Amino acid sequence: MNRFIGFLKKEFYHIFRDKRSMLILFGMPIVQILLFGYVINTDLKDVQMAVLDHSKDEYSAEIINKITSSGYFKLTENLESLEEADAVFRKGNVKVILVIEPDLGKNLIKNTAGNIQILTDASDPNTANLEVNYLQGILQNYNLEINRGKQTPLSIQAKSRMYFNANLESVFMFIPGIMATILMLVSAMMTSISIAREKELGTMEILLVSPLNPLQIILGKVAPYLVLSFINALVIIGMGYFIFGVPVLGSFALLMAESVLFIFLALSIGIFISTVSKNQQVAMMLSMFALMLPTIILSGFIFPIRNMPIPLQVFSNIIPPKWFIIILKNIMLKGVGIEYIWKETLILIAMTFGFIGLSLKKFKTRLE
Repeated sequence: MNRFIGFLKKEFYHIFRDKRSMLILFGMPIVQILLFGYVINTDLKDVQMAVLDHSKDEYSAEIINKITSSGYFKLTENLESLEEADAVFRKGNVKVILVIEPDLGKNLIKNTAGNIQILTDASDPNTANLEVNYLQGILQNYNLEINRGKQTPLSIQAKSRMYFNANLESVFMFIPGIMATILMLVSAMMTSISIAREKELGTMEILLVSPLNPLQIILGKVAPYLVLSFINALVIIGMGYFIFGVPVLGSFALLMAESVLFIFLALSIGIFISTVSKNQQVAMMLSMFALMLPTIILSGFIFPIRNMPIPLQVFSNIIPPKWFIIILKNIMLKGVGIEYIWKETLILIAMTFGFIGLSLKKFKTRLE
C-alpha cells in the first residue's frame, strides 16, 4: 500500500507539473461554460428596425414608441416608400421593417380595425420568426391597452412577410454556416498537420536548406489543399442547390472567388498553427480548440452575435467565418454584388496577408 500511495503521488506530481494537462483539465471547462453561458441566448436585443409610417398620427406614434421602448427593437431608419425595403434589407443592418397603413387612427375609430405589416429578413429564419412573434406580442398588449373601458373593441391586425426565405427553410441558414465551418476546419487542420508531420519526420530541415525561399515553401504546401478545398466548396454548394433547394441568386463567379479567398485564409491560418506547433498532436489540438469552438459559437452561424455581451461581440470580429457567412448569405440568398460585400471581402484579404506574414516571419526565424 505504501508503494501504491507513493506511485499515486508521483502521478499527481506529473499532472501538476504539466501545464498543458492542467490547462485542458481546468481551463477548457471554464472557458466552455463561460462561452456557452453568455452565447446561448435566444432573447432578442436591440434588433435594428426601420419604419414606413403612412399614417403619422397619434396611434402610429404610440405603436412605434411602444415597440422601441420594449428594449427588443431599435429604430434606425424611417422609410418613404415600400420600394426602399429591398435595398435596406440587402445592406444587412436592418432586420425588421414595420409598415403602418394610411389613416390608421381613422380606420380604428371607423372600422374598429387597423392593419400593420411586418417585413423581416428571413435569411436567418429562426431569428426572423422570433422577431415576428415578439412584435405580434407587443401589438397584442397595445390592443389590450387601447380597449380598456371601451364597449366596442378596437383591433390592430399584424400580417408578416418574409424576405429572401418565404417558407422559413432552416437549411437556408445551415448550408452557409456548414460550408464556412467545414472549409475552415478541414483546410486549416490538414495544412497544419502536413507541415507538423515534416517536422516530426525531420524532412523540414531538408526544405529549409533547399534553394526554395519561405514563401515558395508555404505556397507549395498550400496549393494542393487549395484545390481540394475548392472541390469541397463546389460539392457543398451543389448539394445545397440540388438536394436541399438552397438558391444561388447572385453571381456564381463571385461566390467561387470569395470561396477561394476564404480557403486561402484558412490555409494560411493552418500554416501559422504549424509554425508554432512541435508535432502533429499539438497542431491538431490547436486547430480543434482555437478554430472549432469559435467558428461554431462566435461566427453567427447558430447564435445571433448581437445578443452576446459587448466583449464577445468585439472578439467575434477576428473570427474569419463570421465575415464569410455574411458574404455567403448575401450572395446566395439576397443576390447582391460586390458593392454590398466589399467591406467583408477586404477584411478577409487583410486577415490572409496578416497570417501569411506571421508564417513567413516564423519560417525566417527558423532559418536564422
